[in-house]
Amino acid sequence: MKLREPVIVGVAQVSQREDDPLAARSPLDLMVDAVSQAALDSGNPEILKSTNSIRVVRGMWGYQNPAQSIAEKLHLTQIETGLTSLGGNYVQTLANQSFLDIQSGHSDIIVLTGAECGRTQSRARSAGLTLDWNPVSATPGQDPIGRAQGITQPDVFIGSQRNTRHQAELQRGIRHPIQYYPLFEIALRSASGETVSNHFERIARLWSGFSTVAKNNPDAWIQREYSAQEIATVTQFNRPVSLPYPKLMNSNNSVDQGAALIVTSSTKAKQLGIPRDRWIYPHASTEAWDHLHVSERDNLYSSPAIRLAAARLLELTNLDSRSFDYVDLYSCFPSAVQIAANEIGLSLNQPLTVTGGLTFAGGPWNNYVMHAIARTAILLRSNPAALALVTANGGLLTKHALCIYSGTPPQQPFAWASLQKDVDNLYRRPVKASHEGEAAIETYTVMYENQAPSVAYAACLLDDGQRTWANILDPDIIASMITEEFCGRSGKIDANGHFIP
Repeated sequence: MKLREPVIVGVAQVSQREDDPLAARSPLDLMVDAVSQAALDSGNPEILKSTNSIRVVRGMWGYQNPAQSIAEKLHLTQIETGLTSLGGNYVQTLANQSFLDIQSGHSDIIVLTGAECGRTQSRARSAGLTLDWNPVSATPGQDPIGRAQGITQPDVFIGSQRNTRHQAELQRGIRHPIQYYPLFEIALRSASGETVSNHFERIARLWSGFSTVAKNNPDAWIQREYSAQEIATVTQFNRPVSLPYPKLMNSNNSVDQGAALIVTSSTKAKQLGIPRDRWIYPHASTEAWDHLHVSERDNLYSSPAIRLAAARLLELTNLDSRSFDYVDLYSCFPSAVQIAANEIGLSLNQPLTVTGGLTFAGGPWNNYVMHAIARTAILLRSNPAALALVTANGGLLTKHALCIYSGTPPQQPFAWASLQKDVDNLYRRPVKASHEGEAAIETYTVMYENQAPSVAYAACLLDDGQRTWANILDPDIIASMITEEFCGRSGKIDANGHFIP
């Protein structure tokens, strides 16, 4: 059977800045809007009438089967519906599956979409309001009232419900991304031998460069350039969150944004009369997950999954890391960008985002990468001979998907590869959930509450190579950890799990 050639033919990004939560559109409304605009973008608004499948990236809402609701609102019938689990990697994973389904002939036209209304949800909570979204909003993972309205389960589910937090982490109160990614950041600092001050100045310059890109991105949420000094300076707005990150180094989830992609084959695109200058070709994609539990990873400053996936991706396309005209690395925090760049072989001095990243372009929870792909498509349409790399990251620097795009068709059919077996065969560090005695700090972070340091978390290594975790509560020690390098310092962990240098 001859393989068909997948192409992206329609892209759209939408946003809203409605201050009244009760007047704001819902995530479902934004998805419908984005899908309609993507159809217009393709050059043939009638393309939706031939759509076989609508697939949605799950967000922080409780819709049971949003794809079915979208189809109904657009008066589409006989539509296969799809939904992912939570994770920033799933846009690219969903796109990969869609490319393969087009290539194999499983589907002719697939719509991908997603949206979040984090800003509206936050404003509603602050005002004590209940949002009357339909289907009714519910806690992610629970069935909303939509079931009683005839909403069925999705036909296709892509994702995993596996737990990514180790008990050793949980018992020390470590469970959120804003706690883990700064741990990775300080591990990077220690591994590179940078001083505390030089390292902080460098990542502030890195993030300033991202804001410069956002300034020139018409779909960015924050279209202004921040200097490195502004990003590094703590203010009431740019409050400290977790050492070394102030607010302006965190993903900005307080956004109302949606996006959509329309994928078909080059043959179908010709039949529909879609202009060739709309077509964007995926060349190849790879995926791999690092060890699910951070505690079991060899070190906390690298990603074997990205390294192996990137190497295979370049092998599939006969390219090298210098081949790309555009790059968008997943950018929830600076550590994610640096680790990805290191593993792929990219320079931190080159542009590493096309959007401005999750801080400035916007961090609509799991759907950011759809905005990155849409922006990449726009850039490639103006420069079709160029090559672009987009990376996606889910969890705690855990789940990775990479893809190469171009406005020029690939020399070989679209290829996809999983490097999971290779990653799974790598060393797993043994973990000691409870330890009393000598230990050395491997990496750490300090958490803030009301702009004041509250607690420090430390990953510690034992003489036998095991990893354990400890908390630091002493305010004098925490104050020193903010200005001095504590990686490598030895001490004792007491019976309560507290580290004492």
